Amino acid sequence: MTAENRQETPRQARRKASARSRVTNGGDVLPGVDGRTVIARRYYDIATAIVADQGGGASMTEVRIQLIRRFAAAAVLAEALEARLANGEQIDVGEHTLLCSSLVRLSNRIGVNRRAREIVPTLAAYLEDKTHEFARVEGE
Repeated sequence: MTAENRQETPRQARRKASARSRVTNGGDVLPGVDGRTVIARRYYDIATAIVADQGGGASMTEVRIQLIRRFAAAAVLAEALEARLANGEQIDVGEHTLLCSSLVRLSNRIGVNRRAREIVPTLAAYLEDKTHEFARVEGE
């Protein structure tokens, strides 16, 4: 979830960026984590995809963002267990079941339906811009 996906709250806007954490500013995926690892990239991909499904970070509360982060963490753990299973290793079925149950509960709280994000510019604004652009080209 990048900084441009998030809209600053009035309280955050009063604080200088240097007074906020790198996670809040979008510089780090998680505190003290190298975002280049396979697991960190997968975590980021899951969280970012869900934020996009929810209409973007600007329209979401911090609570929803935090639920999405917990969902992404549980999903990465479940995928790691499933990869071990697919490689023929033994896994703790109870741990996998608990993760799946947690994912279901979190997804119910987050919501599983996609939400439309407001597209800027609107169609009317786009057409107006194109009309002015066309008139400018014709006038040359």
